[in-house]
Amino acid sequence: MELFIFLLAALFSVLNPIGTVPIFVSLTHDYTKKERSRVSLWTAINVFIILIISFFVGQYVLTFFGITITALRIAGGIIIASSGFSLLNGKFSKNRGIDKKVQQDIENRNEIALTPLAMPMLAGPGSISLLIAFYQEHNSTSDIIISSAAIFVVSIVIFLILRSADYLAKILGQSGIVAISRIIGFLTIAIGIQYIISSVLSIVRGI
Repeated sequence: MELFIFLLAALFSVLNPIGTVPIFVSLTHDYTKKERSRVSLWTAINVFIILIISFFVGQYVLTFFGITITALRIAGGIIIASSGFSLLNGKFSKNRGIDKKVQQDIENRNEIALTPLAMPMLAGPGSISLLIAFYQEHNSTSDIIISSAAIFVVSIVIFLILRSADYLAKILGQSGIVAISRIIGFLTIAIGIQYIISSVLSIVRGI
């Protein structure tokens, strides 16, 4: 249970679906309720697929390129911490790589569930590196089942949050969403720094 809660909390902090609410609302402002529900569902499905593939296949990618788990954890920690700083500074959407020109192009598309919502806004480099590193340390059958369950649950949470995006935007308001995003940002920074510290300690012990 502790493993499940840890991974669920870590993924939720890194993915930050609440911070995606304002962008989701703006991208789907002219959608019907049914269309918004469909986009929410497919976004969650796409996130689940991306994360589960990263979890199971990521280690083979590392082996192919000769990347050590320590290097990955340090790189992932930097990316995760960087995302956290972006949340604290209120520049999260900008750092996700969506400028005005790209956003205008996105708004003209019929399908936004895969990009930009699922990737890179939700399932980005931070969550992918987190899962690859996590698999290296928790690859027993029971751990894999628990980890897969955590990925599934966080995908359901994403669906519920996006499906309720209009209500959340009205209830929380822009200031409320910013406040929650900054709290999540602080936790995300802590997760990233912990990854870096653990990696540095493992290097020191190996010397």
